[in-house]
Amino acid sequence: MVRLAIDVMGGDYSTFEQVKGVVDALKKDGDISVVLFGDEEAIKTELAKYKYDESRVSIVHTTEVISGEEVPTKAIKTRKDSSMVKAYEALKAGEVDGLVSSGSTGALIAGGILKLGRIRGISRPALCPTVPNGKGKITLICDSGANVECKPVNLVHFAIMATAYAQSTYGIENPTVGLLNNGTEDHKGDEVHQEANRILKETKSVNYIGNVEGRAIMLGDADIVVCDGYTGNTTIKGIEGCAKAMGGIMKKAFKKNLWSKLRALLVKDIINTVKKSMDYEAVGGATFLGFPKAIVKAHGNSKAKGFAVSISQAANAVRNDMVGKISKMLETIDTSVPLQE
Repeated sequence: MVRLAIDVMGGDYSTFEQVKGVVDALKKDGDISVVLFGDEEAIKTELAKYKYDESRVSIVHTTEVISGEEVPTKAIKTRKDSSMVKAYEALKAGEVDGLVSSGSTGALIAGGILKLGRIRGISRPALCPTVPNGKGKITLICDSGANVECKPVNLVHFAIMATAYAQSTYGIENPTVGLLNNGTEDHKGDEVHQEANRILKETKSVNYIGNVEGRAIMLGDADIVVCDGYTGNTTIKGIEGCAKAMGGIMKKAFKKNLWSKLRALLVKDIINTVKKSMDYEAVGGATFLGFPKAIVKAHGNSKAKGFAVSISQAANAVRNDMVGKISKMLETIDTSVPLQE
């Protein structure tokens, strides 16, 4: 049975949405158990609202919460009784197999580096979320916020880790990888991207298809799109904003008058299909790649549905030995590819 640490104190809807998500995940997956870290009284109050297998749930009481406004490294070092730090300690001690949190992204990264360290051979950890694409599938974006600036070796390692993640968690046997750039030609981009493009072409363990433009993400032209964290984070938020704006425009148009409302009824099934395909809650959170344990960062505004999916992501990463596959893949890459910065 996969045992997961759940930080239920982070995010916009701390405790109540997280606990509901936990209960939903337990009902869907009978092979997981959870340890909830946070205010015990608040957790018990929420759990009392639901029926669940109590034998698979335990609680560790904590008195502190790390907020998004705090300096991440300082918070991890000083807030020793916070839900996130206590969850990391359990993960490091081997008491749990993975960790899920919707708390501060920066603190979650800092905690991983300070408490766990990196997988041997990996230059930097990366955050790898998924977005629904036009083909009805998903596109993985790596990195999306952990590393503002990158060297070529970092981008190569992101491609390796995301490949192992796509295989182990999503069952994509030979995922295609593209390098996000301002054009598809080899000469496009700065020196970092040109060098990363060259090395990726020589990396046999990665199914590299070359440079791709931003439109490739939503069109599904590549299973994985590699980029630095600044670009990835900006891209993700731009896509989310565009999806919300389009939804608002359609809703306004169909409510314009009686005739538009009637037309909306005629295509209601199509509207629901489109809405469902663009549901970001359905794809869950972002997995941290590069740490020796499975860690999933749920969206800060995740509700129960998204949080439950994030729990499933962590459980699947553990079951399918995502970390082991990344380590094994590092051993098979060409010696011409640098393993350290």
